[in-house]
Amino acid sequence: MESVAENVYLLRGTPKYAINIYLMGDVLLDAGSRMAEQRILAQLEGRNVSAHAITHAHPDHQGSSHAVCEKLDIPLLCGVGDADAMESGDWDKVIPNNWSTKPQHRFWTGPAHPVSKRLQEGDELGGFTVLEVPGHAPGHLAFWRESDRMLILGDVVNGMNLLTTIPGLHEPPKLWTPDPEENRRSIRKVASLKPNTICFGHGPPMRDAAKKLKRFADALPK
Repeated sequence: MESVAENVYLLRGTPKYAINIYLMGDVLLDAGSRMAEQRILAQLEGRNVSAHAITHAHPDHQGSSHAVCEKLDIPLLCGVGDADAMESGDWDKVIPNNWSTKPQHRFWTGPAHPVSKRLQEGDELGGFTVLEVPGHAPGHLAFWRESDRMLILGDVVNGMNLLTTIPGLHEPPKLWTPDPEENRRSIRKVASLKPNTICFGHGPPMRDAAKKLKRFADALPK
């Protein structure tokens, strides 16, 4: 694992930084596609993991959630707006059903799984405060640690171009985002925190990030 901040680790993946999974204290955050199960479990071997949370219930973030929770006997936590989909497997509630998402659903989506706790704004988890940041998914969450201004924000912003893998700030693709305007409001919300370090769902960690994120947010269409 790659240490990205105090008690925050980024699990190895191929291609590097393409689909990120984190260990946040003793909480596994996100679980990649359903093909990620073995690499997750191998890297967690010997570590204390008490719970699994997801930023949102898209196939590249919940794919191995069921398998990991079953193997490690740990509870699953997710945002209020995505919990019903995670429990029922009705993914149309959280991601548009179109030509671009069909391959994800076919090859990446994992089984539904019971949600032990529905996280809301202000909850505490793994040393972080939960933020509700909807738009890319109705129940999308980010995680904020004030002490070192550390932000883990899932797909509210992509940290690289998904086609070229070149690092940089990008809005998530509209074809995968039910409410792009709401997501822009979420971008402005997290930018107002002035984070020092940002960890993305896709892309490498960004250091000295506050001004970069503010410029990006200020340039978004109103």
